[in-house]
Amino acid sequence: MGTDYQDARQKMVDNQIRTTDVTSHSVLKAFLTVAREDFLPTPLKPLAYIDTDLQITSSDENGVARYVMEPSPLAKLLQLAQITPDQVVLQIGCGVGYSAALLSMLAGSVVAVESDGTLAEASSAKLSDTGYDNVAVVTGDLEKGYAAEAPYDVIIFNGAVEVVPEALFEQLREGGRLIAAIGMGAAAQAYVYVKDGGVVSGRPAFNVSIKPLPGFRKTREFVF
Repeated sequence: MGTDYQDARQKMVDNQIRTTDVTSHSVLKAFLTVAREDFLPTPLKPLAYIDTDLQITSSDENGVARYVMEPSPLAKLLQLAQITPDQVVLQIGCGVGYSAALLSMLAGSVVAVESDGTLAEASSAKLSDTGYDNVAVVTGDLEKGYAAEAPYDVIIFNGAVEVVPEALFEQLREGGRLIAAIGMGAAAQAYVYVKDGGVVSGRPAFNVSIKPLPGFRKTREFVF
């Protein structure tokens, strides 16, 4: 008997997402609608709705692999972003395209930047094939964002980082929000940054443990 993905999707929302204080109707609807299994490689499809990160690439030269983020923290980050249908969103790290599909249901349009050319090509094709036509996937350095379509109402990271480059704050629209998990492992915190009068200020929102994106490391100081 095959997996009942629709039932599994409902259970994911009820048991993993609603139970972690995610109450946004639009976010819950997105998770109920987007088929996570469609974006996963065939061996991972049966695991589509388990409560964990799913590895989609091998580790790079810095030991960083890429993952599809666990549903609960992803939902909390999307709720924190407070995205509305008239807004333009920049996603840092498209991965397989699943989270970009969720964003496409929340925003007016989405630019998803991805540094891995293979992932970018596959996610772009999958998003197009599944009808998420308001997402544009671009290949480029994650730390540079995508200035060509700036400014953005919301910038959101699809993984944890140690530091947010100034170049990304510069791509934020006045009154816009940048959502990032700062830190590594269990010590990370979700931050929301807001640009007001050209000045960006941030505040921590909640603790979060998610896998890192490549790059975004603090400069190491030399210690005598």
